[in-house]
Amino acid sequence: MIFLKDPLILILILILIPLILANYIIRKESGNLRFSSLNLFKNIKPGKALRLKHTLISLRIFIIILLVIALARPQSGKAHSRIKTEGIDIVLALDVSGSMLAEDFTVEEKRHNRLYVAKEVVKDFIKWRENDRLGMVVFAGQAYTQCPLTLDYDILLQFLEKVNIGMVEDGTAIGSAIGVCVNRLKSSKAKSKVIILLTDGRNNSGEIDPFTAAEIAKTFDIKIYTVGAGTKGLAPYPTKGAFGFTVYKPMQIDIDDEGLTEIAKITGGKYFRATDTESLKEVYKQIDSLERTEMEIAKYTEYNELFHYLVIPALGVFIFEIFLANTRFRKIP
Repeated sequence: MIFLKDPLILILILILIPLILANYIIRKESGNLRFSSLNLFKNIKPGKALRLKHTLISLRIFIIILLVIALARPQSGKAHSRIKTEGIDIVLALDVSGSMLAEDFTVEEKRHNRLYVAKEVVKDFIKWRENDRLGMVVFAGQAYTQCPLTLDYDILLQFLEKVNIGMVEDGTAIGSAIGVCVNRLKSSKAKSKVIILLTDGRNNSGEIDPFTAAEIAKTFDIKIYTVGAGTKGLAPYPTKGAFGFTVYKPMQIDIDDEGLTEIAKITGGKYFRATDTESLKEVYKQIDSLERTEMEIAKYTEYNELFHYLVIPALGVFIFEIFLANTRFRKIP
C-alpha cells in the first residue's frame, strides 16, 4: 500500500503550474528580437525544433510535479488503523515446585520432566494466539509475575525460557498464584479474562486460601481453567546417588483433583487432567477454543519512505533540461 504522508502539499501543484505557464506565455508574447515586418518569414516552413518548442516548459512542469509529490512524502507499507478484532486477556500460571521434576512425560520417546513438557506445550499455545494479551505468573512456595500482559509474544517466549525449578522457594501456593493473576487482570478492560493454572500438587503454602482467591477472581469476572499435570500414583523422580549418578525413585505425587475442580467451578471455568504429553497438548488446544470478545486495537506495520524515487528522476530531468536549453533549444540572444 502506497500513500502520501502530507497530501495537502499537492496544492502547490495547482499554484505553481499556472504561474509557470503564465510566465512562459508572457515571455513568449514579448519576444527578444524585434523586426519592422514579418512578411519575409511567412513563407518559411517551420522546422522540427519549432514543433518541439514546448519541450523545455513541459520538462520544467514535470520536474515541479515530481518534487511536489516528493515533498508530500510518499510511503509504502505503513498502516495505522483501529480495527475490531476478537481477543481475550490470559494469564498463564506455571507451577515451578520441586515435584515438577518428576519425569513421567515423554517427548519423541525421550523422558522429560513435567516442567519441560509444560513449557513446550505453553510455547505452542502462545504461538497459536493472535491479538490476545498474554501474561505469565510462576509459583511454588510464593507466586511472582514473570511477565505482565503483553501482545509481544517474542518477549513472552523469552521469559518462558527463563522459567526453571528453584527460581522460587519450594512449596505449592495455588491461592497466592491465583491472587497474583487476579491482580494482573482486575484492571483489564477486556470482556473475557482468563487464568490458566497448571500444577501437579495441592495447596500447602501461601497466605491466601485457593477457594477464597477463586471467589475474588469471580468478582472480577475472571474465569480460571485449572490443569492437573502428571500421572496418577507413583512417578519416577530423579535424585543423586552415592557416586553422583542420577537415579530414579518412585514418588507419590498427590494432585488435588477435587480442589482444582472446585476452583474452576467457582469461576465458571473447567478442570483438565493431563497424564501424558499428548493429553496436555489436547488440554491447551481445548482452552484455545475459549469464548472470544470483540475489542478495538491499534494495528501498526513498518513503512518505507519513497521520496527519493521521485527526487532522483527530477534531478536527472533537470540536468537534461539544462543540456537541451544550452544546445538544441538554445535561444539567441
